[in-house]
Amino acid sequence: MSGLSALSIKPTKEMAVSALAVVCFVVGWEVLSYYTPSYAVPHWARILRALAEISIEDVAITVARLVVSMMLSFVLGIACSILMFERPLVEAFFIPLVRLLMAVPAVCWVVFAILWFKGVEPRIYFVMMTTCTPVFIIDSLDAMKGVPEDIKQMARSFRPTPVQMFAKIILPGILPNLLTSWKINLTLAVRVVTIAELVGAVDGIGHGLVLAQEMFSISAVFAWTVVLVLILYSMQGIVTLAEYKLLRWRTVEA
Repeated sequence: MSGLSALSIKPTKEMAVSALAVVCFVVGWEVLSYYTPSYAVPHWARILRALAEISIEDVAITVARLVVSMMLSFVLGIACSILMFERPLVEAFFIPLVRLLMAVPAVCWVVFAILWFKGVEPRIYFVMMTTCTPVFIIDSLDAMKGVPEDIKQMARSFRPTPVQMFAKIILPGILPNLLTSWKINLTLAVRVVTIAELVGAVDGIGHGLVLAQEMFSISAVFAWTVVLVLILYSMQGIVTLAEYKLLRWRTVEA
C-alpha cells in the first residue's frame, strides 16, 4: 500500500476508535445516572437542556482568550528559546527562572494577578501566559538542541542568513516538538483560563460556572464542562490535522 493510502486510512481508524471511546463514556454515564442521585450524576437529558441555555457569547469570549493567549505565549516562547539557543550564558541565567515559573501552581498565579493587576483581562492573560510560555520555551529549546550538528554544518557551507538557517534547518527539525507542545498547552490552557475567569470576570465560561454554582445547578455545571471538553477536542483536532499535513513525510517513510 502506498504511503498516501496509508495516510488516509490511519486517521480514519484512529477517529473511529476515538469515537467509540466517547460513545462508551456517554452510555456509561447515562447508565450510572439511573443508580446515583440526580444532584451527583444528572441524566443527559437535563445536561442537554442546560446546554441549550448556555450563552454563546460567553463561549466565544473564552475561546478568544484562549487563542490570543496561546498565540502570544507561543511567539514569546519561541523568541526566548531562540535567544537562549544562540546565547548559552543567557540560557544558564534564565533556565532556572523558567523552571521556577513552571513549579508555581496556576492557583498561585491567579492570586498574584489579583494583587498585581486591576483589570480582569490583564489578570487572565497574565495567568495564561505565565503558565503556557515556559512549556513552549523548554520544549522548543530542547528540540533545537536535538537538531543534528552535521546537518547544521552542511547548511552553513552554503552561507545562509540567520533567518534562512532557522526557516530551512531549525524549524523543520523542531516542528514535531512544537506540535506536541501545542497539544500539552491546550490541555493546560483550557483548565487555567477557567480558573482565571472564576475570579472577577463578568463573562466567559468561568463566570458561567460561578453562576451555576450560586444557583446550585449541577446540570448547568456539567453543561459548561461539556462545552470545555468540546472546545479542547476541537482545538486539539485542529492541531492533529496540522500534524498530519505538516508531518506527512513520517507516514510516507513508514
